[in-house]
Order: sequence, then C-alpha cells, then structure tokens
Amino acid sequence: MDFLLQNFASLTVTGIAIGAVYALVALGYTLVYGVLRLINFAHSEVFMYGTFAAVWIVKILGGHAGGSVVQTIFWLLAMLVAAMAVSGLIAIGLEFLAYRPLRKRHAPPLIALISAIGASFFLSELMGLRDRVTGLVGLDTTLGDYVSGARNNVGMPELIHPERVFPLGNYDVTSVDVLVIGGAIVMMLLLDRFVSRSRLGKGMRAVAQDAESAALMGVNRDRIIQVTFLAGGVMAGAAAVLYMLKIGATRYDAGFVLGVKAFTAAVLGGIGNLRGALLGGFVLGLAENYGSAIIPNGTAWKDVVAFVLLVVILLFRPTGILGESLGRARA
Repeated sequence: MDFLLQNFASLTVTGIAIGAVYALVALGYTLVYGVLRLINFAHSEVFMYGTFAAVWIVKILGGHAGGSVVQTIFWLLAMLVAAMAVSGLIAIGLEFLAYRPLRKRHAPPLIALISAIGASFFLSELMGLRDRVTGLVGLDTTLGDYVSGARNNVGMPELIHPERVFPLGNYDVTSVDVLVIGGAIVMMLLLDRFVSRSRLGKGMRAVAQDAESAALMGVNRDRIIQVTFLAGGVMAGAAAVLYMLKIGATRYDAGFVLGVKAFTAAVLGGIGNLRGALLGGFVLGLAENYGSAIIPNGTAWKDVVAFVLLVVILLFRPTGILGESLGRARA
C-alpha cells in the first residue's frame, strides 16, 4: 500500500495511457458484438498486424529520434495511415472469408465463434512464420530486415523522446503520455460522432436493434457489417500506433493477452456500448496498475488482476457498468 501511495501519480497516468489502448481495441469487439452478437476473437490479431505495419513503415521511411517537427509529424501520420489501412483490410478480409459464408448458411453462433478462434491462430502463426512464407517465393533475403527473427520481439526506432510536459505529484507527465491519451480520446470521439450522426452509423444502430426491420427499410445489411468491421479495424490500427509509441516493441503473438484484456474492458464497460469501452479501458488500466502496486511482486500478477476483474464483473454485473447496447445508443 505504501508503494501505491508513494507512486500514485505515475501509476495513474501510465494506467490511463495503457487503458486508452485497451479501449481502442475494445471498440472493435463492441462494434461487432453490437451488430452481429459475435465475439470476434480474431480482432486481437487485427491489432497485431497494425503494430507490424507501424514498425515497417517507420523502417522504410528511415524514421528516427531527433528529426525536425515536420519529419516527426510526417512519420507519425504515415504510421497512422499504414496501421489503419492494414488493420482495416485484415478486418474486412476476416468478415468476407471467415464470417460471411457462415452467416449466409445461417450457421449457429457457436460455429462462428470457433471460426473466430481459428482465424486468430491462423493470423498469428502466419506472422510468426513470415520468414518461411517469403522463403517459399525467394524473397527472404530481399526482405530480411522485415522477416528475420519472425518469432522474436520486433522493436521500433524511437520517434519521440519522452519530454517532460508538466508535473503531476512526483511524476513528470511526458509528451508520449499526452500523445497516447489525447490521441485515443480523439479517435473515440470521432467514432462516437460517426455512429451517432452519420448515415452509415445510423444504419449500424438500426441493424444492431433489429436487422430484419432495418432490411425492410432499405438498409443493406452486408454493407453495414462490412463498415462495422472496417471501423473496428481502423480503431485497432490507431491503437497499434499508440501502443508502439508507448511500448516500442511487438511480436507475432502480441495481440493475444492484449486482446483478452481489451475484451475484458468491453465487458467491463458494457459490451455493445461505445462509451462503455472507453470507460472500461480506463478502469482496467488503472485497476491493473493499482493492483500490481498493492500485491507484493505485483508486476507478475498484473494479468491476474485483469482476469479476476473480468470474472467479478461477469458474476455480479454481466451487463457491465453502463450496460447500454449499440442498438439503443442515444443519437
């Protein structure tokens, strides 16, 4: 407890920062569940592919710390565009190849869930075997910088050196903290605005509330589902960029634990609720940090805190803190 009190400010800021990443990834689970009542467990790999896209584009462009303001902004925008594009395409591909055929055949929900788990393992192992995949076509030497050590950690060149922005207690809030937290909030506000005000967003809410009635009113269900997966993928790509700025390294299975935590955040806030995902991500990030500070050798117990919190929420409030579905979201 003494450690928590002495480091309360640093634990709070870092908890909110990592919670912001959880929240952005949780939005993908929330959107898909709200529209299809499907837990897309492969969404964690959508995030993971975004992290690799961010790393590779920085390497291609020669990004490094100490560049001019214009260069740094250019590298950050390139990371964001690349990660969003790759994650969005992977998400759409998943919908088209793994879920749409099952939906057309009116497969039971359990079959779709099994397909999601299978797609998750496939995408993860494909990234973990990228050196062998490129070797089959003779490109392993040409692409050596990107495929070597396929199952090892992959670091990203530091673009922004954490600079002190303002003090908070005994902790100096850095430029990276501000960028991660602020960027996540902006992305979530944009998504909330899109779902609440745009034509496609209203279509998503209509399908979530009653798919058959929405179809009778002229809503193209397949198109809405595509847009839902795309929006979730774009949010995962944004989360990947913020994750790489904060953590600085990824690997082929980086999405597994983070994806489960993001799912925990979605359930915690109220799965199917966009604002609940934001709240759940922040609460989970703080709970992890505070819990690890209270428990002796708590760093090793950080994941346990998250999963115990998931069990408690499912036992006592399975609808989550806010518990409002996407179909009943306020305009």
